[in-house]
Amino acid sequence: MPQLANRQFLDFEKPIKDLYDEIEQLKKSQEKSKVDYSGPISAIEQKIIETKKSLTENLTPWQRVQLSRHPDRPYTLRHIDNMCTNFIEMHGDRNVRDDKAMVGGFAQLGDETVMIIGQQKGNNTKTRQLRNFGMANPEGYRKALRLMKLAEKFNKPIITLIDTPGAYPGLEAEERGQGEAIARNIFEMVGLTVPVICVIIGEGASGGALGIGVGDRVVMMENTWYTVISPESCSSILWRSWDKKEIAAEQLKLTGKDMLQFGLVDAVIPEPLGGAHWDYEEAASLLKNYLIPTIQELKQIPAVERVNQRIAKFGKMGFWEELPTEQSNPAI
Repeated sequence: MPQLANRQFLDFEKPIKDLYDEIEQLKKSQEKSKVDYSGPISAIEQKIIETKKSLTENLTPWQRVQLSRHPDRPYTLRHIDNMCTNFIEMHGDRNVRDDKAMVGGFAQLGDETVMIIGQQKGNNTKTRQLRNFGMANPEGYRKALRLMKLAEKFNKPIITLIDTPGAYPGLEAEERGQGEAIARNIFEMVGLTVPVICVIIGEGASGGALGIGVGDRVVMMENTWYTVISPESCSSILWRSWDKKEIAAEQLKLTGKDMLQFGLVDAVIPEPLGGAHWDYEEAASLLKNYLIPTIQELKQIPAVERVNQRIAKFGKMGFWEELPTEQSNPAI
């Protein structure tokens, strides 16, 4: 995790920053005056815990969106490092190139060998450009599908970690078949004969998320979002301005709590106090504690039945109404 001096704080985290600044001042005074300030420091540390708890309990949807994008938040490779051992990254789609925005490979999760795949963002300007800000091209989704098929061949469970503002929308991506690549992944993932668990660890936007988002279990970490469009883009379409992004975030019903109520995800995994960016190891441990028993649960279900359950799961999503036949317009 970043050192305190290098930490970045969001606007609504300012009360936490102020408390940490107080501790730093007390420590400096303690060094100069040789006076013991351990009591006041402990009191402020307890107040930090209470403040984090208070902020976490009262987050708005837009604040959860901000936390999902927090520059200190752990990305896919960080979670893999903290959850798994013996990770062997695999490269290329065997067609065009290796997409750095999509990473994956075999790894050891507890006693289980799994195929773990996810979108990877960068943590500085250079790596963000290298990773294309987590926005995969068609070859990224084709690489992901290649790895899924490899896992199926060796009968290994698949875990996908979703964190993307969307699939890359550039002209060259469309020329190489971005829509087809995502649609192909959705089609193929429905029929995979091995257990598939999809976890939204940050941003879960549109087809970019769905391209690796079809599984037996789809879950979200606490401070993430999952919807068809980002709040900013929704605001720009409806109000011709990004100024209404907070209203859009509220209306989109994009939080884990909302998705759980709609039946679009199966669980919401808690995060460390204040968010995953405060404790990478605890965040990974909470995720790992969900994944291991869930894999064992899914392995007990015969493959054919598991595929049928997956089809039924996604087939019943959504809300609609059907008019009785006698009320329908005969002219249509």
